[in-house]
Amino acid sequence: MATDMYIFFQFMKSTLLPLPGVTHKMHFEHPAFYVNDKIFANIHEKDEQLAIYTTEREKWMALDTHTFFITPHYQNYKYMLVSLETVSPGDLKHLLITAYLARATKKLIREYEKMIANG
Repeated sequence: MATDMYIFFQFMKSTLLPLPGVTHKMHFEHPAFYVNDKIFANIHEKDEQLAIYTTEREKWMALDTHTFFITPHYQNYKYMLVSLETVSPGDLKHLLITAYLARATKKLIREYEKMIANG
């Protein structure tokens, strides 16, 4: 995916902000996305990386260790770093939606499912 941070941020906003309950604000000087007051995606512009909530990081890291990885800081958390330079838009969208669903309440998930069903 292109690493122009403006384009990347616009992609994230257009993917995430229509989802029920999603907000974005700064988190330690980095743009971040929240649902239910829980962070699920955090952009690190300087390093062209995204920290994303996931329960499947081993699966993703086994696919491509250059694109999906962790640092010692994330070792004990359910987050994974994603290289914005090498991630495909399809994989990124899948990861974002999955992270959202993992952090959303049951009510918000029902609203999301209704939104998807209504196209």
